[in-house]
This record gives sequence, structure tokens and C-alpha cells, in this order.
Amino acid sequence: MFKKNESKKTGGLGVFEKYLTVWVALCILIGVLIGVYLPQIPETLDQFTYAQVSIPVAILIWLMIYPMMLKIDFTAIKNATKQKKGLVVTCVTNWLIKPFTMYAISYLFLVVGFRSFIPEGLAKEYLAGAVLLGAAPCTAMVFVWSHLTKGNAAYTLVQVAVNDLILLIGFVPIVALLLGVTDVRVPMDTLVLSVVLFVIIPFVAGYFSRTMIIKKKGLNYFENVFLAKFNGITVIGLLLTLIILFSFQGQKIIDNPTHIALIAVPLTIQTFFIFFLAYIWAKIWKLPHNIAAPGAMIGASNFFELAVAVAISLFGLNSGAALATVVGVLVEVPVMLALVHIANKTRHCFSN
Repeated sequence: MFKKNESKKTGGLGVFEKYLTVWVALCILIGVLIGVYLPQIPETLDQFTYAQVSIPVAILIWLMIYPMMLKIDFTAIKNATKQKKGLVVTCVTNWLIKPFTMYAISYLFLVVGFRSFIPEGLAKEYLAGAVLLGAAPCTAMVFVWSHLTKGNAAYTLVQVAVNDLILLIGFVPIVALLLGVTDVRVPMDTLVLSVVLFVIIPFVAGYFSRTMIIKKKGLNYFENVFLAKFNGITVIGLLLTLIILFSFQGQKIIDNPTHIALIAVPLTIQTFFIFFLAYIWAKIWKLPHNIAAPGAMIGASNFFELAVAVAISLFGLNSGAALATVVGVLVEVPVMLALVHIANKTRHCFSN
């Protein structure tokens, strides 16, 4: 996509990668402006939604994940399952720590700290939305964060698969405990569709593409020619996803800037806290960076499609809980990109 001499000038990075922060800011702005001044665009795209999953966004995420799946040596998946420490860090952080720290941090800010700005009833609705985010670790975008931090693709796939299995049995009791409600249910259509779109389809496509191309043209062609065709695709897909996500919520951002900013505070603090908790733990356990970084990213990011679906089911489309989960969507990408930057800058702190 970019000329070779251009990549050399930027130290191996293309224009998109080198100035990613600038492009992200521009895409957020463009998305908001589209949502406000051209609402017919997000309204049209929103018609292609099933089980709270936006099909246009799903396609873009698929395009981001597919190049990463191509790079997986699928024989390495068996070896990945033998490295237990990384799975322990991920599972303990995601399921025994994250939901409870999300509740504590969000309660501290939304119910106590911001009580002068947010009515008590609404604050508790925002708290509920935050808890739903905290109880749903990431399924899709973590593949992108892993790619950007040069993570072990096979191990990331195993970590995501294990988290999805735990989610089936852990999500409902954790949410019910923290929110004090008894009618929580996992919207299986959202969960199944998300896993199929974000894990199974790119996994199968990557496996068959890799196998067939290597068989026909050899490993050298696959690694040096075929994979090169996808340079920049992940980042371009990420930027287009940002535009769509922020166009969906553009008017809400303009209408509720203060509350959105207030909700974003605990969500941002929680994200950084969980990332550093898992990241430092992985460092202490001497895990390699390509396992530590994506492992920390899984807990830091959220399965926001699931959180939004449950919030709407429990509290209604126009509830504070639903708005809080939407803010989770808005906060996630910029904050996670900051964590990607931190992970890449601290790579030298890990032994391998």
C-alpha cells in the first residue's frame, strides 16, 4: 500500500501507523460531524443491525482480524494451550478482579464523587451500565490490539476462546450479584453472532487461506508477497470503524457532553488499572511480551455489543445504563490505542 522508501523513512511504519493518533482524532471528529449533520448516513447503516451487532462494523472488524489470523501457524495453537501462566493472568484478572473493581471505581465517582452533577437515580443507572461492561471482556477488538503490539496470534486466539467459555457461565451470576437483580440473562443471539463473526469466520478463513496458498505457491510467497497485500488494512479498518461508531452516537455526544465526560472518567481509570494489573503481573511471572501485552488488553477492553444488549434488555433503550455502555464504546478505542502505545514503548522491559 505504501512505497518501500516511505516505510524506511518512518522506521518501518507507514503513514497511517506513524501518525495514528492524528488519524484517530480526525476520524472521531468526522464521525461526530456525520452523526450531527448527516444523520441519514448512520440511520441507514443502523438498519443493518442484528442482535445489537452492527453488520457494517462487524465487516470492518472482520477485515481487521483476518490479516492477523493469516499469520497464525495453526500448529502453534496446541503449544499455546500448554502455557498456563498467561491464561491464569487473563482469567483471574477478567473474572475475579475486573467486575468488582469496575463496580467500586464507578460507584466512587458516579454515585459519590459526581453527586452534585448527576441525580442519584441516574447515577445508579450509569453504575449498572459500567458493571455490564466490566463483566464482559473483549472478544473482537482484542485481536486488533494484539496485532498492533505484535502479540502472539495463536495465544491471543486461545485466550479469547477461554474467556468466551467462561462468559457463558460467569457473566450472569456476577452481574446479578453486583446489580442485585435476578432476571439477568445472556442474549444468546448477540453472543453467538459475535463469536461467529469475530472469531469463527476469520479463524476458518485464515486457516484455509494460509493452507491453500502455502500448498500452491510455497511459504516464501505467502510470507513475503501475499501477507504484504494486507499491509495497512488493519489500521484502515480501525479508522473506518471509528467513523461509523462515532457517527452512530454523534448527536448523543452533542446533547449530553457533561454526563458523557463524567461517565468516561471511571471507565478510563478502570481500563488503565486493569491493563497495568495484568501487564505487571505478567512481567513478574516472566511472561514474554507477545503474551503479556494481548493478555492485558483482553481484560482492559470490553465486549460492548453484549453489554449494550443486556443494558437495553434490563433497563430500556433510553436508560442511563444503556447510555453508559455506549460511552464504553466511545472511550474504548482511544484509550486502548494509548495502552497499545504504552505496551510498545515498554517492550524492552520484558526478557523476550
